[in-house]
Amino acid sequence: MIEITALIPAYNEAAIIGRTVTALARVPEVKEIVVVDDGSQDQTAREAVLAGARVLRLGQNRGKAEAVLAGSRLARFPYLALLDADLGESASEIARLIASLPAGKKAMAVALFPPSRQKGGLGLVKKMAAWAVYCSTGIAMREPLSGQRVLHRDLLGLLCSRPRGFGLEMALNLDLPRRGVAVIEVETEMRHRERGKDAASILHRARQGRAVLQELWIRRSLFMRGCRA
Repeated sequence: MIEITALIPAYNEAAIIGRTVTALARVPEVKEIVVVDDGSQDQTAREAVLAGARVLRLGQNRGKAEAVLAGSRLARFPYLALLDADLGESASEIARLIASLPAGKKAMAVALFPPSRQKGGLGLVKKMAAWAVYCSTGIAMREPLSGQRVLHRDLLGLLCSRPRGFGLEMALNLDLPRRGVAVIEVETEMRHRERGKDAASILHRARQGRAVLQELWIRRSLFMRGCRA
């Protein structure tokens, strides 16, 4: 059985972080849970501690990628499960990703979510990310922006640059395959906060889009070679 540190970046998630931590604690392979409180202004850290997590508090909001990389340095176990804070009870579905990892092979498992229950945006950022990953690596990903992943922590050292904000997933998608890491997408019943068409959701997608473009620009030579092939 592999041993895992569950790593959760969290910003103002006091209302749900406790349920997420409690659900993860039921997964046998999860040996510790680290919540990185990314400058929250609510009781995220307190609720995470009460649920049994170790908490790293950042003095200010640094963004998802910085929070994950900071938390990874505290990990005591060889594998990381990267998860969003708002999964609630469905966080236990990480067990499906753990079970999908092939023995003796470098791989990253990525969670697929069920169809959304409500209409959100047009999916433009996800489509752009999937197209960029395919052009750069030849891999057709259904959920290139999924933040729910399981991988050996040493694989973070294969990133060619330090990602920022929401660019972490895109950096993993682009850098790991060219270093021989298999990308495995896994069907799950995970659920988290769904984005709609309100201003906050539009802003979130805009930030994701910018992060995708930033990581792609850093790796533009790889992308251009793939487009010409």
